[in-house]
Parts: sequence; structure tokens; C-alpha cells
Amino acid sequence: MPWTVLGVLVAVAFAAGVLDTLAGGGGLLTVPALLLAGLPPVQALGTNKLQGSFGTLTATVQVIRRHGVAWRDVRGPMAVAFVGSALGSVAILFVDPDALEVVIPIVLVLIAGYFLFVRGAHMPPPRARLSRRTYVASVVPAIGAYDGAFGPGTGSLFALGGVALRGLDLRRSTALAKTLNFATNVASLVVFVVAGKVVWLVGGAMALGQLAGAYLGSHLLLRVNPMVLRVLIVTVSLGMLVRFLLG
Repeated sequence: MPWTVLGVLVAVAFAAGVLDTLAGGGGLLTVPALLLAGLPPVQALGTNKLQGSFGTLTATVQVIRRHGVAWRDVRGPMAVAFVGSALGSVAILFVDPDALEVVIPIVLVLIAGYFLFVRGAHMPPPRARLSRRTYVASVVPAIGAYDGAFGPGTGSLFALGGVALRGLDLRRSTALAKTLNFATNVASLVVFVVAGKVVWLVGGAMALGQLAGAYLGSHLLLRVNPMVLRVLIVTVSLGMLVRFLLG
């Protein structure tokens, strides 16, 4: 791969790191970029998980250090998300990824539609609709499996779930989503590594861009107005929807 192409991929990873930390959807940038660089689809997915893991690790460390999230509150959900993602990644090795082209647009429309048309969607309901135990046992592994299989919009799904089902404010829910997304990325990466589907040089170079982007995004996350996060989530979701419909 020419160094110029590798440099472009690093720049794309930086932008994706910022976007992923604030609203999710960095894969909208990195997966198409990897495909355009000539990687086969499954290798593109595996390499994307390598570089994405560094970005979500940086965001996770920062939100914990800056007291946005307590480790004791996320270690259980992270373990469940890890298992769900691993199962999803194993499944995608035996399933045609094109099958997800039916599921992904529906998910993106639901995310964007909820934040766009539901008044006060960025505000939590008066009370949680699901208990913590039920949410962790059902919703978290389901989103984890989706991320392991492919994953566009995973961060937004976790953020939406935290607000709509657990009654969390959007900033806290988005911060918690970073930790869960890290767990799902690592689980998926382990599966792809074992299957030999990671291009290490490309993924390692892009990881540098992800680290820088996620570091910047994590410093903005806990300061940004929830309405800005709402607009970002809608924009990213609709952008990914257009990308899939045109792709």
C-alpha cells in the first residue's frame, strides 16, 4: 500500500475517533476508506476493529478518569457486551455480510427518527422503562452482537438505549456507551485475529489517528450540550443510511 494512501487512512481514523467519541458512527468513515484502499470486505471489518479498539480504549479511560463513569458500574455490562459481540463476530464469519444490508438501514432509520421526531428525545423519561438487570441481560448483548457482526451506529444505539430505557441523561448515556463499545470492539477484534482477518500494518497506523481523535473527542464529550449530541446522532445516522442506500 502506498504511503500516501496510508496517510489518508490515518487522517480518516483521526476524524472517525472524534466522531465516534461524540456520537458514534466512525465506521461510516473508516470502513468505506479501507474498502477503497483495496482491502477485501472481511479484512476491512477486522482491520477496522483493530484501529477502532484503540479509539474506544482512549475514550473509556478518559471518561473514567474524568469521573464521567465509575468502573464498578460498567464492568458487568462490559463483560456481557463482550460476549454478545464475540458471538456476533463468529456468526459473520459464516454468514454473507450482504444480509446485513436489510437490517442496518432499519436500525439507522429508527435511531434518527427517534431523536428527530420524538420531542425531548435527548431527555430521559420520568422513570426507567427497564431495570438495570433486565437491560444488561437483554439489550446490551443484543447491541453487542450487532456490533460484532458489523456495527454501524453501535455507539448511537447504546446511547439511545441508556436514555430511552434506563432513564439516563444523554451525556452520561453517551459516556457509558464508550465503555460498552470498547468491550464490543475488543471481543470482535479477538475473533478476527484468531481468524486471520486483520491487516496489522494498516490497522496499527490508523490506530494512531484513532488515539488522537478519541482523546480530543473525550475532552469535548462531558462539556457538550445534549442538544448538540442529539443533532450529531441524527446527522450521523442519516449519513450512514444514505451511505448504505447508495452503496
